[in-house]
Amino acid sequence: MPARAALQLALWLHVALAESLPRKGLQPFIPDSEGDLLFLLDSSGSVSYYEFSRVKEFIRGLLRPFTFGPSDVQTSIIHISTVPTIEFPFDRYLSTGAVQQAIRDTQQLMGDTNTGKALSFAKEKFFTDEAGARADVPKVLVWVTDGFSTDDISQPMQLLKDMEVTVFIISTGRGNYLELSAAASQPPEKHLYFVDVDDLPIITKELRDAIIDVIRAKRLRAMEITSSSFRLTWPRLLSSDTGYYVVEYAPTDDPRRKLVKQVSGDHTGLFLSDLSPDTTYEVVLIPESNEHYIPPQTTRVTTLEEEISPTRVLISESKPHSFRVSWAPTPESVGSYQVLYGPLPGNSAKLLEVDGAHNSTVVENLAPNTTYLVTVAAIYKSGKEKALSAKACTQEESSKVRHLRFEDMGPNTLKASWDSADGPVLGYRVRCQRQTGPSSLLSVSPQIHSVLLTDLALGTANKVCVKPMYRKQPGKGLCRVVHMQHATATQGYKHRRRA
Repeated sequence: MPARAALQLALWLHVALAESLPRKGLQPFIPDSEGDLLFLLDSSGSVSYYEFSRVKEFIRGLLRPFTFGPSDVQTSIIHISTVPTIEFPFDRYLSTGAVQQAIRDTQQLMGDTNTGKALSFAKEKFFTDEAGARADVPKVLVWVTDGFSTDDISQPMQLLKDMEVTVFIISTGRGNYLELSAAASQPPEKHLYFVDVDDLPIITKELRDAIIDVIRAKRLRAMEITSSSFRLTWPRLLSSDTGYYVVEYAPTDDPRRKLVKQVSGDHTGLFLSDLSPDTTYEVVLIPESNEHYIPPQTTRVTTLEEEISPTRVLISESKPHSFRVSWAPTPESVGSYQVLYGPLPGNSAKLLEVDGAHNSTVVENLAPNTTYLVTVAAIYKSGKEKALSAKACTQEESSKVRHLRFEDMGPNTLKASWDSADGPVLGYRVRCQRQTGPSSLLSVSPQIHSVLLTDLALGTANKVCVKPMYRKQPGKGLCRVVHMQHATATQGYKHRRRA
């Protein structure tokens, strides 16, 4: 073999070997984690081959430091396509090298982006014994999406979260923030990422650390931390027959405010609410076993600072007489929202009261083609207030003309008349499509509601349409077909509604 060819082969083998082995020198292994980690991979036709390849590389880099096995981390992939498809179950590949190779070999399926079906499939079929999932370990779902789905995701995603699955979402497109933040586990700033597909490596460490915090084995931990709540989870230490758990929690700077809750031995978690913002709590889990002593577990949890809402006000579903106002975030510490709206310019305004659990409302009975100033104010339970404003525009009213009628004005001539359309009409267009002879198009001012149509041959059928014109778009036209009869008939013409 020539020396140059041998050198090229050696270099190729070196690169291939480096890609197939874990990069121990770059990233430490993580042996003390235990959990089932499912990737929901957008394999539909809305994702390019390049984007699909970049996402696979991101997943490989994310998983590289983990230890895989029946007592460590297990992972799996579901393809989002027309029909959800399993790439491999949780318990098939139980070594780092095998997982890396399986992800590298994953092929795009194309098809529709039926994310809701994939989520329902995960809930019904995948977090089960048949798919290799384990009953007593934390569950994590990582959904990588371009921000587009052809079906509803809200209900199946909530069912997964009700199963205590922690949901991380990475959007590489223009995903709807309100929809994705509601789908991700709370708080969204720790579970929702917006990043270009070429910049995915930027979030690898942050996302990996967040996942590790969920699946760190054999310890009491807190998740879904907000300004007023968090969820405690712990490994299964008891059963309903062998004992119960006592949970004690109090602010570290005021132990006298200690609260105590008790749950049965078949629980592995507890949601604590009505907490103070920006406060560190000392939490103690005491397993009360009737068989043997189990030592208590402790942790410290600091709630987030009180969220300032709203930070975003969005206007959508604009119509001539209504539009929808949405805002985010919606922290539990807000008791209600006040939506104040009025036309610009002007000094009149109306007020809507909205429950603090809602993040949108429809404003109705508005004037068409009008700009409104909308202010959303959050009324906190503590008495604080925070407001943010936005402009909204109603659409022009696209009404149609009514009662198109005709009058015989002599040989080959008709007068077409109509009632005026609603709204700020700029004028009317009258089109006459003659059976014989050229068609004609007339434009008249908004004050004129009739025109003369000439050169209509006897014995012909002619289509006449009248359409109102508005500033931004035309309204709906009203059409009639007029039959010109010979002079021997009782009437010179007749007309019928076009089917």
